[in-house]
Amino acid sequence: GIPCTNERVSITPISQVMETHASREKFVEMAKILDEAVEDGGVDFVGGFGALVQKGTTSSEEVLIDSLPGVFSETERVCSFLNVGSQNAGMNIDAVNKVGEVLKEISKKTENSVGCAKFVTFVNAPEDNPFMAGAYHGQGEPDFSLNVGISGPGVVKNVVEKNEGCDLTELSEIIKRTAFKTTRAGKLVGRELAEELDVPFGIVDLSLAPSPVEDDSVAKIIEAMGVERTGTHGSTLAVALLMDAIKKGGAMASGNVGGLSGTFLPVSEDLGMVEAVEEGALSLDKLEALTAVCSVGLDMVAIPGDTPADKISAIIADELSIGVINDKTESVRIIPAYGKEAGDVLEMGGLLGKAPVMEVNEFSSKGLLSRGGRFPSPLLSLKN
Repeated sequence: GIPCTNERVSITPISQVMETHASREKFVEMAKILDEAVEDGGVDFVGGFGALVQKGTTSSEEVLIDSLPGVFSETERVCSFLNVGSQNAGMNIDAVNKVGEVLKEISKKTENSVGCAKFVTFVNAPEDNPFMAGAYHGQGEPDFSLNVGISGPGVVKNVVEKNEGCDLTELSEIIKRTAFKTTRAGKLVGRELAEELDVPFGIVDLSLAPSPVEDDSVAKIIEAMGVERTGTHGSTLAVALLMDAIKKGGAMASGNVGGLSGTFLPVSEDLGMVEAVEEGALSLDKLEALTAVCSVGLDMVAIPGDTPADKISAIIADELSIGVINDKTESVRIIPAYGKEAGDVLEMGGLLGKAPVMEVNEFSSKGLLSRGGRFPSPLLSLKN
């Protein structure tokens, strides 16, 4: 059979639900209620404990953001997001600056800074994303819907390894056919589950999502394509070809494709990525370059715990600007590892894996970020 590796539930963004009941205590109380409910239901995570702040924050959203260190210190399964930008709105730099400060607090208040792994900052966040930590039930969705995320890096790696001598055109076709099969399987499972639960079937997310076990690595696919170690020259080409083939094959398999639908490169959750960082092949800057051609941004990246808040905000703003300018979903899930230095290893366990603490640039961008305000929407937003 086909295993369902984990189950997640997402809710309407909590800032909208609790607009008139906004206090830090109330937000923490609601988070604990949700945490207990999903634990009782045997659900792995609950998402949607966040807000859409791409053009500005309301007073209740500011309280929500301030409550997050308390939320993560009191819960195990609650995940949070902030959508701070879009192509039509530009990017809320004031909110990005606030995120840097809050992440520092979360890293101190949660064991092994694990709360930071359950918080993600987005631009162009999709409303039907089944993956954590960024899932939320969008405003345009029905009362209930079932969205399916597929994985399968190991399957793709096996077919790439078996076709070592083919050219890139043939390789793309081989990956497309594999993506077609995995997507079709996900679609069939999703429809069956939706019928059994009596809820509308939403989408299949095509994303290749690795996990910290052998042969379930996107980095190993890149290396099977002919790159000695992920992060060296040629890696961006390999990721672009992989991403394109996955999308083409998946779109042929289902008319209900959505969510993020790309290729994830989470450092701590992919053993091949961990090896690439440890061996010096993959830097933070190169990882940012890879995200320009794939989903969904800097993911599960650990940096030194003493990194200033303004530098964390600058890293986030750099990554998210790629999404604003290119009308592309981008996100950042970054972990200032409390008490750790570059070269140390942050152990989070389970599906979150372990993350080598990566070096950050020693120079500051505080003067730029402290200007605040909103990065204007780009010219490409004028499409009407």
